[in-house]
Amino acid sequence: MNVSDYIGFVASEGELFASAAEQGDLNVEIVPCPGWDMRALVRHLGMIHLWAAANVAFPESDWLDVSELPDLVRYWPELAGDSGKYPDDAELVDWYRTTLANLIEVLTSAPSDVAAFTFLPAPSPLAMWARRQASEIAIHRVDAERARGITSHFDPAFATDMLDELLSGFAPRPRTIDIERPQVVHVHAADTDEHWYVTIGPERSETSRCGDEADLTLTAMAADLYVLLWNRTPVSNVSMTGTTDLIDLWNSNFRVRWS
Repeated sequence: MNVSDYIGFVASEGELFASAAEQGDLNVEIVPCPGWDMRALVRHLGMIHLWAAANVAFPESDWLDVSELPDLVRYWPELAGDSGKYPDDAELVDWYRTTLANLIEVLTSAPSDVAAFTFLPAPSPLAMWARRQASEIAIHRVDAERARGITSHFDPAFATDMLDELLSGFAPRPRTIDIERPQVVHVHAADTDEHWYVTIGPERSETSRCGDEADLTLTAMAADLYVLLWNRTPVSNVSMTGTTDLIDLWNSNFRVRWS
C-alpha cells in the first residue's frame, strides 16, 4: 500500500473506533488492555495521534519523549489543552475525532520526503507513521467493538499489510526469550496467500517471506491472524499444525506496550 492508502485507512478505522466508543458507557472494560476502560482507550488513542502527528510535523533526530498528555501541550496547545487535562466524558469522543482529523491533516500535508524519526522498516518516514497509525487504530478498533458486542471486519489486503507490519517490523525487534533453540513459526494468510516465517531465538527473532520447514504453522484468514498475533482472540479460527505450545510463547513475549 502507499501513503494515501494508509491515510485512507487511518480515516476509516478512526471513525469506526469513534463510532464504537460512543455507543455506551465509557466505564466498560477493555479486556485485552488490563486495567483500562473505554475512557482510557479513547484517551490513549487520541494522545497517540497527537504524538504521531507531532513527530511528523515537528521532526527531530529521535522520537518525541512523551509519557502523558501534558507533554504534548507545546505542540498542540488547543488539542492537548492548556492544562494538559483530558476533556470530560461528554466531550471525549468528539475530542478524539478532532485529534484524528489533526493527524490526517498532518499526514496529508507533510512533504513526501519529510525527515521524521522512524522505528520500523518502511519505504519512507511518512509511510511508516501513516502505516503505524493505521494499525494502531485498527487493533484498538477491535478492542472497542468487542467491548460493545460488535463483530469486527477487515479488508483482506489491509489486514495482510497490518499483519506484515507486526511480523516483519515488530517481531524482529530485540528481546530476550527463554527458549533453548530457535524455533520457526510459519504464518499463512489463506485468503491472500501470503506467507511469513518467523524464527524465534533466545536473543533475537528474524522474519522471512520465504521458508521451508516450521515448528508451528498457523493458517487462517489474514484478519484472524492479525488479531490472534496481537493477542486479541482465541485460536479457534486458526488452524495450528505442529508445536502448538509456541503460541503461548508468542503471547508471553511479543507484545507492544506504550511504556
